[in-house]
Amino acid sequence: MTNKNIKITSLALAISTALASNVLVAAENDKKEKVQGLEVIEVTARKTAENIQKVPVAVTSLSASDLAEAGISTMTEVQQFSPNTTLQTSRGTNSTLTAFIRGVGQQDPLWGYEPGVGIYIDDVYMARPQGAVLDLLDVERIEVLRGPQGTLYGKNTIGGAVKYVTKEMSGDMEANAELTVGSYGQADMKLTGQVPVISDKLYVGFGYANLSRDGYGEFLKSAIAGQDKENYNKDLTAARLTLEYHASNDLFMRLAWDSTTDNSNAKGGYRLLPSILTDAPVPDSVFDSYTSMPTENLVELDGLSFMVNWDVNKDWSLKYVASSRESYSDTNIDFDNTDLDIFDVPAIYDDNNTSHELQANYVGDGFKLVSGVYLYDGESCGHFDAILGVLGRSLALPGLTREVTGCNNSTSSAVYAQGSFNLTDALSLTVGARYTNEEKEAYVNNGLAYTGVYPSSGWVPGYVRDPSIVFPQVLGTDTNGDDVLDAPAKADWSRFTPRLGVEYQMDADTMLFASYSQGFKSGTFNPRATVNEMAADPEIVDSLEFGIKKDWNNTLRTNITVFSIDHKDRQYITITPSPDDQTVLNQNLGNIKGSSVSGLEAEVTYSASADLTFNFALGLLDAKIEDDPTLVGELVGLSNTPDMTMNLSANYLIDSDLGYFVVTGGYYYRDDYILFEDSDLLSQEGYGMVNVGVNWESNEGNWYGGLYAKNLTDEEYQVGGYNFVADNGDGTYTPGLGGDQTLVAYYGDPMTLHLTVGYRF
Repeated sequence: MTNKNIKITSLALAISTALASNVLVAAENDKKEKVQGLEVIEVTARKTAENIQKVPVAVTSLSASDLAEAGISTMTEVQQFSPNTTLQTSRGTNSTLTAFIRGVGQQDPLWGYEPGVGIYIDDVYMARPQGAVLDLLDVERIEVLRGPQGTLYGKNTIGGAVKYVTKEMSGDMEANAELTVGSYGQADMKLTGQVPVISDKLYVGFGYANLSRDGYGEFLKSAIAGQDKENYNKDLTAARLTLEYHASNDLFMRLAWDSTTDNSNAKGGYRLLPSILTDAPVPDSVFDSYTSMPTENLVELDGLSFMVNWDVNKDWSLKYVASSRESYSDTNIDFDNTDLDIFDVPAIYDDNNTSHELQANYVGDGFKLVSGVYLYDGESCGHFDAILGVLGRSLALPGLTREVTGCNNSTSSAVYAQGSFNLTDALSLTVGARYTNEEKEAYVNNGLAYTGVYPSSGWVPGYVRDPSIVFPQVLGTDTNGDDVLDAPAKADWSRFTPRLGVEYQMDADTMLFASYSQGFKSGTFNPRATVNEMAADPEIVDSLEFGIKKDWNNTLRTNITVFSIDHKDRQYITITPSPDDQTVLNQNLGNIKGSSVSGLEAEVTYSASADLTFNFALGLLDAKIEDDPTLVGELVGLSNTPDMTMNLSANYLIDSDLGYFVVTGGYYYRDDYILFEDSDLLSQEGYGMVNVGVNWESNEGNWYGGLYAKNLTDEEYQVGGYNFVADNGDGTYTPGLGGDQTLVAYYGDPMTLHLTVGYRF
């Protein structure tokens, strides 16, 4: 993103006179030298360290200082700086991620549905969106790769990939303490550091964060007395431990553990229509809600990874990455957002996976190669109860609940290679391919209970689950011919995903490139199946890109890409005739025709002087979605895909006797978009957001701080929702599931201020 004339180690503010009075005034000749020019940015988009201007891929890189200067603290804020990118918090939690790039992603976070944008922590794939709204701790940079990455990164990167890269340790004894206070009672504490155990050989690193904030709103009514009524609050802790061993100049090892616990309340949505079943009018604040459910919510993540990098000789290197990740969450989603049990969904998500990757990389005279073998084994399970209590009681029943439980498990293996050949001094050719074989096993238990049912005893006060309540398996395999499903259903696929590119280095500062690439999203079984249906096949994306990356006289950088993608076999609920009776129509998860997107992305940096830098990012899209006769309803457009995104920002450096100040300001615009592809009832008009900040670092480099104001005009913008009504076209609505007018939206953060102060020991 920002290209500085000098790199200030970590930033933030401290414009209070109390802190300023402690700053020692440095002598004039001790000040940092300022030099006008563009920064050399290094990325690992192609799994080797390269200058971003030499990488024929559309990629945005945000360094630690870029993130600090902008006051960015969570992954979702990165969307403002990457064109045609959506990274937003999903509906009823603080931690589940909705990710789309170039109109490709995944809206539904239920187990079994695979993401369309891959999230990586130090080359380790995060398989599930739960917990993927990462709070930034000890990060070196974040890279956003746009377009399918099917060759080097594999499945579920048909839209692109987001890479979270942590810092490698320096080997010195270091510690950093940071405190943040802000709007809505924000109080954050972060502590990071490293300790050399054996000088120049063995280091231990650590990080801990405790992040808390009061709610932006409240639950105006709650059916459960005495519970916490804060809405959109935050209560999260995160920790990291890292062991790094430099066995020799050629052999490096890293063992890393991370853990996150999010106890923030479940989010309540904003009713856009008043309830017709109870006293629940449209609230005054978009952050206020009502609930009949517990507001408790839990998300737990744990990960362990091991990496070995061996430089075999000057040409060859080997890298091995192994990981094990687990996540668990129990959540309460009040779909109707009233104090009645009209449509309540208590749910559990439980996931674990392991992966192994061995890379062999070669850099020689006129030829570079990245190759490897990848193995993945994952289990994704869940349980939800759709409680329709009001409807059940209207039918003279004690209640009504549909319970769905199941698992969707995956094992996959892949081999890949991508080589770049210099045909001449200026012209090169890139050829890559990946072959993936994947097997899926899944089962679903699904049934109705004519009472209110929760996942476990004590879920709500006084509830005891009857152990005799069991539901039949509806998706699976009958292994003994007794017409009873008793084992998981199975399916397998194999896929060859190629990449072909040509690059022309016109001069030392100008590269032209063109490429064709393909990616796929895994086939899967319907996690909400009501019958023993077949699996849906993988989704396929084919992409063409043309781009130019150019630096002009070391003061202006223009990176421009035009692209076209064809998204085929999209997974959707379809209507298909029953094989036993063609007059019976079943609603199953299947594949539809698809969509197409073409567009442009421009990222421009202008170093106006040694002190002043401007950055501009523009994304333009033209998206078309094909209707399909097998669909339950008509599609109206691509979700979470505005026709335009734009960011304009500036940084100004002030070198003073009190230290180094960086003043930042930015404007982010996001055009109209819809939240669901089958309805425009939940749609967001285009909006602009203004963010400003002041960062400071002492001359000695130990004290630092920052003051930030975000969303200065207090824009209200939707990031998620639920739609269970039909628009009659005359200002009235037909109630949907549960019998109420359930049209609910969730919103992004309001205007906030926060102050950060830190000290490096």
